[in-house]
Amino acid sequence: MIQQLATTIYNVSDLSRTKQWLAQIFEITPYFDEPFYVGYNVGGFELGLLLDESNDNPSRHHPVLSYWRVDNLEASLELYQGRGAKIGEPLQDVGGGVKVASILDPDGNHVGLIENPAFTIAGVGQ
Repeated sequence: MIQQLATTIYNVSDLSRTKQWLAQIFEITPYFDEPFYVGYNVGGFELGLLLDESNDNPSRHHPVLSYWRVDNLEASLELYQGRGAKIGEPLQDVGGGVKVASILDPDGNHVGLIENPAFTIAGVGQ
């Protein structure tokens, strides 16, 4: 039975560049840092960077179907844009007070963001 999101992995062509981007945009540092994979603990969930130097990876530049929860999506987008992030998908209200958007990492991966009033940051219903 599915319990909760555990890990989201992005294929990246340059680990150092993406680590720098994450430090600048989200102000996070890795707990696991190897030449092939870098892992971050984000609120108990894994954000992984997997080195992929091939140019023929069909999954590269495709939106991911995972979203990182934020309290206030509009304020978060404003903050991240102020830190240099580019918008991938603009903010959309998808109904029921749920809002989604994405920003782009240096490889063009969509980093999904969601504001959902039915859940707290800890993932427990309100």
